[in-house]
Amino acid sequence: MSSFLFVVPPLVGHVNPVVGVASVLAARGHQVAWAGEPALVRRLAGPEAAVHPCPAEGPGGPGGGAFDVVRPPDLRGPEALRFLWERFLVPLAEVMAPGVREAVDVFRPDVVVADQQALAGALVAEDLGLPWATSATTSAEFADALAPMPRVAAWNDTLVAGLRERIGHPGGTGDPRFSPHLVLAFSTPELAGPALRGGDRVRWVGPSLAARPRPAPFPWHRLDPGRALVLVTLGTANAGVGGRFLTETASAVRARAGRVQAVVADPEGALGEQTGDPDVIALPHVPQLALLERAAAVVCHAGHNTVCEALWFGVPLVVAPIRDDQPVIAAQVADAGAGVRVRFGRAGAAAIGAALDTVLGDPQVGAAAAKVSAAFRAAGGATAAADHLERLAAQEAPA
Repeated sequence: MSSFLFVVPPLVGHVNPVVGVASVLAARGHQVAWAGEPALVRRLAGPEAAVHPCPAEGPGGPGGGAFDVVRPPDLRGPEALRFLWERFLVPLAEVMAPGVREAVDVFRPDVVVADQQALAGALVAEDLGLPWATSATTSAEFADALAPMPRVAAWNDTLVAGLRERIGHPGGTGDPRFSPHLVLAFSTPELAGPALRGGDRVRWVGPSLAARPRPAPFPWHRLDPGRALVLVTLGTANAGVGGRFLTETASAVRARAGRVQAVVADPEGALGEQTGDPDVIALPHVPQLALLERAAAVVCHAGHNTVCEALWFGVPLVVAPIRDDQPVIAAQVADAGAGVRVRFGRAGAAAIGAALDTVLGDPQVGAAAAKVSAAFRAAGGATAAADHLERLAAQEAPA
């Protein structure tokens, strides 16, 4: 049997996809441990998960983690990218690196599985000569979005090289976002398009869906089976900027009350008390996977997990990207024909309603969503990812 160390950032959307992979490996008798934020990992992977604190200490941060970053809500384009790298990814790697090294020293893994945004995992594994796999929990990096911006790409390369000098192997040259051994892509080309980066190491495994912690009780009796159910969510990291968009979406739904009903994830209470509203059920937390089994459409921020979970069930989308990889994922949805893109900052009830009408009424959109769903289900998910990791461990094992 082999041992696998999963290195994850303090972000729900980057932990959830590998929870299922770790579970499959453990069920096969392998040893599994984590390097990450203990409270977050144990909330998602289970209270018995073996977690090496990483970073060892710090204030509460995004997604319930130990690294705190407050991002200005109006950042877009290159400035948003600069903020992501200079204020989050690079500092996070620096504070995680000592914990990753300690986890490796204590656990002695055969393979390190490093999330693309947990750069310390890749750089430390490279420095120590350990085989490592990339966990690409978003497919945005495969698109090579910086290719049309060579100066930005050069700045990014310089930033990574400096980080490697400080926490990794100074002689290394590879991109820590793409392992030279194995890249697990939790999507398929039917949505993401061809991989322009990562080469022949990329393995498309599709979404990895695992059981989630039980949220607060949900009022299933309030759902109207005679109306199309629309799930509205802006993810776990965008709650503070979504009030206007959620309000406009609720107005669009109410304008179609005879045929549409919405469930809204509203952790900040932007829509106020909705206890008696038959058209818009707004709650701080909702059982997303269970609702997707019944949903006819999703309105979301184009977060990779939400998009892939919706399309797993063949549910078409209205996508309103906010930042980071979301514009790339939104473009993938639109290019695949599986949804309609609207502008998060400007779309009002009329535009959101028109997009809803399209995804609910156009059979071509539904057919495109069904095509992606079929590809996802054929890719193998967590089981396929575990198979690839086992093969990597076997290849790297001493003769």
